[in-house]
Amino acid sequence: MNQSTAVAVVTGGASGIGAACCRELARRGYKVAVADIDEAAAARVASEIGGAAFAVDVADEASVEDLAERVERALGPVDALVNSAGVLQVPLSPETLPMSSWDQVVRVDQRGTYVACLAFGRRMAARGRGAIVNIASIAGMRSMPLHSYAPAKAAVISMTECLAAEWGRSGVRVNAVSPGYTRTPALQAAIDRGQRDVTVLEDNSALGRMVEPEEVAKVVAFLAGGDAAAITGVNLPVDAGWLVTTSWQTHKGLPGKRKLSVYE
Repeated sequence: MNQSTAVAVVTGGASGIGAACCRELARRGYKVAVADIDEAAAARVASEIGGAAFAVDVADEASVEDLAERVERALGPVDALVNSAGVLQVPLSPETLPMSSWDQVVRVDQRGTYVACLAFGRRMAARGRGAIVNIASIAGMRSMPLHSYAPAKAAVISMTECLAAEWGRSGVRVNAVSPGYTRTPALQAAIDRGQRDVTVLEDNSALGRMVEPEEVAKVVAFLAGGDAAAITGVNLPVDAGWLVTTSWQTHKGLPGKRKLSVYE
């Protein structure tokens, strides 16, 4: 695949990790379709990177199918799809989490990802080539007080594996990336409002810091590109070592930075 002529679609491309993916893919030579429910915000990102903006509601199957048709008419066959569209959930107990909120998270994060995979993936399979990268989450890999978001992201990881096997012989690779606590504008705003403690977020990672959106985007672009031609069906955490850290809290936490020795 010649990336100078390749087409990439990023759902949820108007903000956060999705916007970072748009910028990184454009930097690597892709023609990028910035797809988002907020068309004005998508247009701003598209203008910045020389891409094209498209309105889409991933919770609406017809909207996603229409997106696939519009992108192909405007830019050509799609080589890479990044599913970054999603909604967050406020941590609540099951007794206080409204089912309407539960349904919305599952509708967008789980069903919306599947619908987008289907709309673009079946076209890729018919052509015999393509790559899909789904944005999952470390929340889908551990227990959290996110009783709709965490199971929805776990489902994204599972569907990634299922579709990788389904379409592999048709030349379509399907992978997932699971970001850890990433300094998106939304999370930074919560930190600034005092709703999240940045010290807690940083201390609960092996590297002692949060993840930057650009770091997630680089991994997404790798999985979408030819250097990952033999990789499919994986879920790759980009979490600054959060997953390997949490169990250490029962053993007095992580050791500190080693002091320099005379041998260094």
